[in-house]
Order: sequence, then structure tokens, then C-alpha cells
Amino acid sequence: MRRGITATALVAALALAATACGSDSDSEGTSKSSGELSGTVTWWDTSTVGSEDKVFKKIAEDFTKQHPKVHIKYVNVPFGDAQNKFKNAAQSGSDAPDVIRSEVAWTPEFADLDYLAPLDGTAALKNPDDFLKQAAASTKYNGKTYAVPQVIDSMGIFYNKKIFKEAGVEVPKTVDELKTVSKKIKDKTGKTGMYLRGDDAYWFLSFLYGEGGDMVDASTKSVTIDNPAGVKAMKVVKDLVDSGAAKTDASDGWENMQTSFKDGKVAMIINGPWAVADTYAGKEFKDKANLGIAPVPAGSAAQGAPQGGHNLAVYAGSKNLDASYAFVDYMTSADTQAKVTKELSLLPTRTSAYAKQDVVDNEIVGFFKPVVETAVERPWIPETGSLFAPLVTEYTKVLTGQTTPEKGAKTTGDSYRKLLKGWK
Repeated sequence: MRRGITATALVAALALAATACGSDSDSEGTSKSSGELSGTVTWWDTSTVGSEDKVFKKIAEDFTKQHPKVHIKYVNVPFGDAQNKFKNAAQSGSDAPDVIRSEVAWTPEFADLDYLAPLDGTAALKNPDDFLKQAAASTKYNGKTYAVPQVIDSMGIFYNKKIFKEAGVEVPKTVDELKTVSKKIKDKTGKTGMYLRGDDAYWFLSFLYGEGGDMVDASTKSVTIDNPAGVKAMKVVKDLVDSGAAKTDASDGWENMQTSFKDGKVAMIINGPWAVADTYAGKEFKDKANLGIAPVPAGSAAQGAPQGGHNLAVYAGSKNLDASYAFVDYMTSADTQAKVTKELSLLPTRTSAYAKQDVVDNEIVGFFKPVVETAVERPWIPETGSLFAPLVTEYTKVLTGQTTPEKGAKTTGDSYRKLLKGWK
């Protein structure tokens, strides 16, 4: 299904007329006469403010050491706002960035709307066979490549080793063990076992996969969120809260979760490598060795965690395509990825980067790489990013007792069928 016909025509016209702007009215075109790249490349970064953003800004600006006539305009856009903000800017043809850090699920949607420049055969996509197969999967749409993988990730249990030692417990391997461990932690230390983020449905996926479920089955064009596995998963997370094994929230989940964990008020959270730098900033983890990471506990059917990550994509209407392509290549090179791993413990997307010493020596990468290799891919369809809004509404209601697991799953399924026309 194609969407955004008006926007498609607009972007095409802008590209033909060469009048579409980058993100700034003072953006300059690439200099061809001298053979040197020049002008401004505006990059919208969506990384975490206060930890990741500082590293990415410095690395991005170092691009000018190779291309001194190019100015990198770094803009950090809050992750929760970036998807719609980019669509609005791209549709209007005004104030869109030259390059955007796109969550993996956004890439096929942006490509479907013709907001992204195809990268096959450009300087942005060098040595494409070097990228991890699962990382490259989200960059392709209708036989073309529309982004380059920057980082890949999944999720695990972060746990406080001191609290676990005080309570005399081991890391839970199943959801049932999670409940038992949480009870012992409460009895021995008075602290809550786990903080389960309740305002973001991405944190629900591991439990959904653990019961053998998924949001949809793209191969059969079927909605599956409301099948028995989906209902069971809703019951599982609700039981974690009702039993006292986990506490949750209806808003500001990231801040509440991270603060509770960093201050030692809860023993466990579910998170990914993007949270490591921020976690280390907490008083409980001044000694980095106190942070433990393990696979998300398995459900009744399987152990699973979602495959996530971010790609770098180039706006189709950019006035500075050549410099943008070169910037994307630089930011996704094996050397740059190794720098990012050293500073932030994020996982590279290039196979060759895993031979770099800074990557080889990183314990966080050592844990998450096998997790990523077995992580569950989301369906790479244009609507994937839109599946989370109706799911998080019902997920939050279930966790906070505003609806039942059965009704929550059914309402989500009904919303999906309205979104995915013709799906079963």
C-alpha cells in the first residue's frame, strides 16, 4: 500500500527543480569545480541527551578533518518527536535535515513516502557485504537500499550485583524465576525486584515473543497481536505487576526506570546497550563491575528479544547530496563504529568492526552480540512504526488495571486491521 501521494509528488518536483532545502536556509550545494566537498550537512541525531549525544556530536564534527570545506550542523532531536517531525519537514519541503538517524522501523515508512534518497551505487554505501545481514535487512525497501546501518541492538536484563548478593539470588532465566527472585529480593532487602517500563510498548515485545507471539505476520498479511499468545503475554506482564514482582508507570517511564535503577531502588530493569552509558552515571554503578547483564527471562514458549538499532538515511530533497553521502559513509565506517563502541558500548553493524581492538575488548558487546544474532526481527513494512501507538495505549491500560488483557489485545488487533487494509 502506498501512502503520501501528495508528498511524493512534492518531493519529486523539488528534487527536479533542485530547490529543496536541507534543514537550513544557508545550506550550500556541493562544490564540483574544485573536486572538493563543501557546504553544510545538517544531521538530525536522535541519541540520548546527556550521554550519547556528546559523543556523536564530536565524532560527526570530526568529519571536517577529512573535508574542511564542509560544515556539519549537528541537531539533537528527541527520539519521541523525530519520526513525525521528519515526516512533516519532508512533506513541506522545508527545514528537513540532509541526514537523519532513523530508527530501523522508520526506514521503510520514510522510503515508502519517497522521502529518502536511494543509496545503491552512491558513496554512502561502501562495502555493503560487510554489514551484518540482520542489520542490513531494515535498510531495504522494494528492492532498493534507503539507509546504511549505524548501530544494532537488542534487549537484556540489567541487574544490580550488590543487591543480588545481599538477597542471595541468582539471575532469573524464566519469567517464573523472575517472580521468585523478586520476592526474595523484597523479603531480604525491602527493594523492588524489577521496574517494568509501562509507557513504551517496545518493552513488551520480549514478553510477547516469549509466549510465541508477534504483532503481525507479514508473510501471510495476518494480525497476530490478539491471538492466544498475545493475550497470554498481556496476562504475564499484568501478573508481574499484580504480584509485586515489578513496579510500573503510565508516563515518563524512561526517567523513572533509569533513576530507580541507578539509585538502587530496584534490582532489575529491561534495557539495551543504548542505556549503558547513562546507567554507569548512576551512584550504584560508579563501580562499573556492579552492573550485570543477562538475557531477558524466557516465557512459556521461547526466549526472545526484539532486534533494534538505527540507520542513517539521506533526505531525497537535500541540496548537498554528495557531501551527505560522504558523511553517512564516514559515520558508518568500521573505524568510526569502533570509536562509538569504545565510548558508548553500542554494537557495530559492520562485520569488520568486530575485529577492532576497542570492540574485541568491550564486555557489553561481548554479551549483546549473541543476543542480537538471535533477536526477533520486526516486519520491515511501512506501517511497522505505526503499530506501536495503539499497542502502547492498551499495554499501559492493562498494566495499570484500566482494561483486561483480553480486551487490550482485542482492541489493539482491531486497530491494526484498520491500519493494515486487507489484512486478516
